[in-house]
Amino acid sequence: MSKFDYSLLKSVGNDVVISPNAEFRRPQLVSIGNHVAIDTAYITTAADIGDYVHIGPYVSIIGGPKAHFTMGNFTNLAAGCRVVCVSDKHMGDGLIGPATIPDQYKDELDMGQVVMKNFVNVGTNAVILPGVTLAEGTVIGACSLVTKNTEPWTIYTGIPAKPVKVRPREKMLRYAQELGYPAKAGG
Repeated sequence: MSKFDYSLLKSVGNDVVISPNAEFRRPQLVSIGNHVAIDTAYITTAADIGDYVHIGPYVSIIGGPKAHFTMGNFTNLAAGCRVVCVSDKHMGDGLIGPATIPDQYKDELDMGQVVMKNFVNVGTNAVILPGVTLAEGTVIGACSLVTKNTEPWTIYTGIPAKPVKVRPREKMLRYAQELGYPAKAGG
């Protein structure tokens, strides 16, 4: 089995393990921090990935060369998650689908950076749509659909995702501080 070629990335930190089956469509647009594990993911966007991150198997982060995805520190995308940074609007204004369709014939696009702040955890098979910011400490339940920004330290579930519980933050911030990270909110 061949190894992933880390030299293709824009930047990469220490203690990073990327599956040889991961596919980065534009690796030169991807920066990866320290202590990161990436399984068989498929990433087509520019991306800034923080420290202590796990991207599980069969995760897709899509949107093409103009899209951007940010993943903060102490974050996780569980198996099968879909992060959609750009999508057709599907409103009948043009042809839908491949990037090979000339612009004058295309449907309007829904574009927006997707941001996962620090301490965010996204459950298996959840979907995050364009332009969404997952606030610090957010947890998204398995199979949920996130269409709007979230509130900090809140658990969301459902289709569409709705808040179900507030999480305490102090313990996680203390653990992060013990690992050498500032114990402050807002990341």
